[in-house]
Amino acid sequence: MPGHIHIEEAGDVAIVRIDRPPANALDLDLLAEGHQVREQLAAADASAVVLVGRERFFSAGMDLKAAPQLSPSEQRATVGGINRLFSSWYAFPRPVVAAVNGHAVAGGLILALCADYRVCATEGRLGLTELRAGLPYPLAAISVVRAELSANAARRLVLGASLVEPPEALALGVVDEVRPPDEVLPRALEIAREMAALPRASYGVVKRQLRGPAIEALERALGGAAGDPALDAWVSDETSDAVAGILRRD
Repeated sequence: MPGHIHIEEAGDVAIVRIDRPPANALDLDLLAEGHQVREQLAAADASAVVLVGRERFFSAGMDLKAAPQLSPSEQRATVGGINRLFSSWYAFPRPVVAAVNGHAVAGGLILALCADYRVCATEGRLGLTELRAGLPYPLAAISVVRAELSANAARRLVLGASLVEPPEALALGVVDEVRPPDEVLPRALEIAREMAALPRASYGVVKRQLRGPAIEALERALGGAAGDPALDAWVSDETSDAVAGILRRD
């Protein structure tokens, strides 16, 4: 498949490799491609999926260089694309393991939170920095954060908007284990195969039992007349100023 996401076969496990240099930042095209890959795998026979990034980056989240330039219609399309990508991966009926091979920031970390298990490299930083950029959370993004993190971890990461090192991410329950970089993908594949050995039909049912309340509330909210409050004025003048400041520091 052309583009920035490639599917590799590792036995009956599908490795989904995100490769958009330099940092796997999300834009409209990558959001659409990510959802297309998800739909392809949902219809395929892969027993489990491993999500992994490119060298040193799982994903840096939204492409901040592009965000302030989005037209109102592109803003709405971006928020819609984020909601569709995260809600669909969160509800994926088979095991999903995130091989967090490097930095996982903002939407990049939320994509990892959509997985059923998260193996993190010892190198890289993680955080939910949307507030620092002045970007409100799309509904699916904040719903996954609330469902997957403890109230304390969510408060520290969301309202603190700072980055943490892998050991702190492990202590906060953001990731399930920490491994040296060269062990992250092999360990994620090992976990994926263990989870894939569980009864397949029951796995999807039980996963829906566990995550169903969050998924159903999200589906109702996104399907209602009001939609996502973040659809309107997602990128404000304040956002543009905040993003410009971040880019100057980088």
